Amino acid sequence: MKIASIVGARPNFIKLAPVHKALSKNPEIEHTIIHTGQHYDFEMSEIFFKEFKLPKPDINLQVGSGTPGYQTGEMIKRIEKELLRSSFDLVLVYGDTNSTLAGALAAVGSRTRLAHVESGLRSFDKRMPEETNRVLTDHISDYLFASTRMAVGNLRKESVQGRIIYSGDLSVEIVDEAVKAGAKSDVLDRLSLEYKSYVLLTIHRVENTTASPHNLATIIKAIEALKDTTIVFPIHPRTLQAIKDSHQLAAISRCQNLKLIKPLGYVDFVRLAHDASKIVTDSGGVQKEAFLLKVPCITVRQNTEWVETVSLGWNKLVGSSDARAIAEAVQKWMPARKKPQAVFGQGKTSAIVRDRIVSMLLQDQEKPERRKP
Repeated sequence: MKIASIVGARPNFIKLAPVHKALSKNPEIEHTIIHTGQHYDFEMSEIFFKEFKLPKPDINLQVGSGTPGYQTGEMIKRIEKELLRSSFDLVLVYGDTNSTLAGALAAVGSRTRLAHVESGLRSFDKRMPEETNRVLTDHISDYLFASTRMAVGNLRKESVQGRIIYSGDLSVEIVDEAVKAGAKSDVLDRLSLEYKSYVLLTIHRVENTTASPHNLATIIKAIEALKDTTIVFPIHPRTLQAIKDSHQLAAISRCQNLKLIKPLGYVDFVRLAHDASKIVTDSGGVQKEAFLLKVPCITVRQNTEWVETVSLGWNKLVGSSDARAIAEAVQKWMPARKKPQAVFGQGKTSAIVRDRIVSMLLQDQEKPERRKP
């Protein structure tokens, strides 16, 4: 049984790790890792393979940077070529990155069955590239592994053609392993930080960086307003470039309360998140990690795909156009509930994905070849 995982960005690598481990336990499965090269520097790519003890990708397409259209188009061409060459039984894609959509479209083009891990999430905001990637991938997938019951409901409402499987979310087992490994991390010592003495900040979405210098300036103003609060900011390359391009480097340099650092490996990042007093982010993955770590999260977006984190009171949406609202949330807001509810499964998602893939592929062996695109 030949299965190919298509990955290319930090969130993909993180989700790949437990699935690869689970697939490797079945000797009947030949698992090939195809790296698109969407993220290609050490901090955003190679370090995750090392930390999660993943093998070197079998194929690296080295697409590199470029506009979203160029990058996605190049990935589709190169992935499809590999799929046609090797005759895989199934393509696995993860999450909502450009590599996710490119892998999905290439699978359809090569008539290869497609499974989407972390399907059914919806922010209902089509301005977000990630939302487009999610919706399109779900509607062309044969097997859809949904993280939550709400995600299952979204897929049913949209009448997707593929099989819907409630699997829980991979992050439960990923975060659990990272917390255990993070006990040995010295990241707080390296940054001269004390437990719960700082706020962790992550900003990377297009809506808060390249597409809106105003939103970026607002977030910087909120940092300035929080002058008595230590803020740790592992900065994404896109965000750093957006700060430079919008001539805001001087403004952020004046923030004496800010520790601006390079992107971290996942274990160090989870340790930093676990020990933070609060987290401010625009990342979907970080919202979910904060929830699992029981750390209050403030999201600088108008909406979220992880609606459960908001409805259960551990995530507050404040947008990114009002510096005062962001600062007040950091200073005053706390979750109403003492402990988040378990809504992301029981930490067995990777095994569920493996076992259901095997059973469904065996069932489908006698069926006609995958529909033409």
